[in-house]
Amino acid sequence: MRSVEEQLALVTAAAVAPRPVRVAISEAQGLLCAEEVVAERPLPAFDQAAIDGYAVRSVDVRVGGASTEGGDGPAGPVTLPVVGQITAGSRQPARLQPGQTVRVDTGAPLPTLADAVLPIGWATAEGRQLTPTRAVRTGDYVRRIGDDVQPGDVAVRAGSIIGPAQVGLLASVGRAKVLVHPKPRMAVISVGDELVDVDGRPGTGQVYDVNSYALTAAGRDAGADVHRVGIASTEPSRLREVLEGQLVRSELVVVSGAAGGEATTRIRQVMAELGQIEVNRVAMHPGSVQGFGRLGRDEVPTFLLPSNPVSALVVFEIMVRPLIRIALGKRQPMRRTVRARTVAPISSVEGRRGYLRGQLMRDTDTGEYLVRALGGAQGSSTHLLASLAEANCLVVIDPVVTTVRTGDEVDVMFLAQRG
Repeated sequence: MRSVEEQLALVTAAAVAPRPVRVAISEAQGLLCAEEVVAERPLPAFDQAAIDGYAVRSVDVRVGGASTEGGDGPAGPVTLPVVGQITAGSRQPARLQPGQTVRVDTGAPLPTLADAVLPIGWATAEGRQLTPTRAVRTGDYVRRIGDDVQPGDVAVRAGSIIGPAQVGLLASVGRAKVLVHPKPRMAVISVGDELVDVDGRPGTGQVYDVNSYALTAAGRDAGADVHRVGIASTEPSRLREVLEGQLVRSELVVVSGAAGGEATTRIRQVMAELGQIEVNRVAMHPGSVQGFGRLGRDEVPTFLLPSNPVSALVVFEIMVRPLIRIALGKRQPMRRTVRARTVAPISSVEGRRGYLRGQLMRDTDTGEYLVRALGGAQGSSTHLLASLAEANCLVVIDPVVTTVRTGDEVDVMFLAQRG
């Protein structure tokens, strides 16, 4: 029986990131930037008003007889004539004469000689005359040219995750497209003569195809671009046709229902004809029987997962999800893990690392994590999908441990956060 670490090392060694592609910045969110985006122009490109107000020369603004720059002036506050208005987007050059002011909107270009913006609430206006009631200094409420980005600055670095701020920065430096590492393409196939799609009606001995839907959702949650093939025929020539079609269009293929049972022999034979595939036992529970290999001309990483939905999803979390995260360029491909104290006893299978469904809580008084296992640890309960839907974590139990007492500390792996 292979250890989890050995199997995971084998899997992650096969990770290959798709070739970078250039996409519109509106489609780049969440992807890894594959180039150094260098600004060609300053940002802002011109001196502009940071707020609605009045463009002034700070030396002309006097309150109580003194200018804000420390110079002497006439006794009493100054009154400045308002000689015009500049709106955001104005392209007409303007020049401010000494002792004058111009009304400006947020983002409007400042007139020549203006070095500050007097906020609307800092002055009283009567007709076209403005009397400042508070002082301003040079640079107050002004966005200077190049304050944000200078020509030659790296706006977005290679290896950065493109989020909303990066998208905005790309737009601000005039980039309509950017080179990114795309999402790896993943195909999900279910096999099994007992399967019926969800729009059908199961007969005696038949069940709904749960896995292709659940694993597709898990792949998308991990960041992959997933194509759900659905139920594939187990007839060798037809199955081979389906597999070959997905291997040429995918960076990753997941097949469920082919990791255990006598009926899977011909399925494994078909896959073995397409490349190297190995099905063995891994020292984990649930999902010990699983397969991995590289199929097709491009040696596409291909997984065989159990038919049991809970086992399939757990194996996906431990083995498949890290491969997707590595292909996306994530520095930490594994889920976050914390230590938590158990609130009830937990049993696990001897000789296998347990990945048990659990509910993680936080003690409001101490701040420590608490965890409660859901369902049982033995094979009779691994089919309980409802308990996995209630889980927000996996409780990780060491292979040498069969019983965890109330109050003991265990490792807990976060699952997707809910609500």
